[in-house]
Amino acid sequence: MRLVGAGLGRTGTLSLKQALEHLLGAPCYHMMETFGRPADIPVWHRAVNGEMPDWPAFLADYDAAVDWPVAGFWRETSAAFPEAVVLLSTRPTDDWWTSASNTIFQISRREIPLGEDVAAAQVAMARDMLTKRFTPNWTDETEAKAAYDAHNAAVRAAVPTDRLVEWHPGDGWPPLCDALDVSVPDEPFPHANTTADFRAMTGLDA
Repeated sequence: MRLVGAGLGRTGTLSLKQALEHLLGAPCYHMMETFGRPADIPVWHRAVNGEMPDWPAFLADYDAAVDWPVAGFWRETSAAFPEAVVLLSTRPTDDWWTSASNTIFQISRREIPLGEDVAAAQVAMARDMLTKRFTPNWTDETEAKAAYDAHNAAVRAAVPTDRLVEWHPGDGWPPLCDALDVSVPDEPFPHANTTADFRAMTGLDA
């Protein structure tokens, strides 16, 4: 594991996943992975409830990890991979809330139809993770914004400056390439999973 993402969802993390996979030539873990690896969902759910996996074994197929649920366990994963860069992706708090409340928070409140067991397990895990690893009042704008700011401040306070890399949507390749000691690609930085993309993919606008 060369990079552990501490930035919360809706801070450009799917674009970062695609960018890191290009730079490292290896998979990057993201919440999207749980769609294709449903056996991971109960592992994360147990971690939410205090039963941590063997992180190097669990994430052995990946060279990087970003987004929820990894970001909810940034302390544990950064300790498990002490040589990894810690990447804190952020965006302005108001922008983050607008995006999160229209996407991940909305889907996490949705009732899942009977028979969609994987989706139901994923949503149950996400709800518990938000409640126990973010804030119990994640649907409240004031509380969620405060939790977001507190999360970012905690990462900055805990991670040594020579290990921490901050990245904002729009920064593109250079901060990642500098941290990973790789060349800047001669192609545009990925731009994935806008609010409209997310809502279309998850059927929120159906």
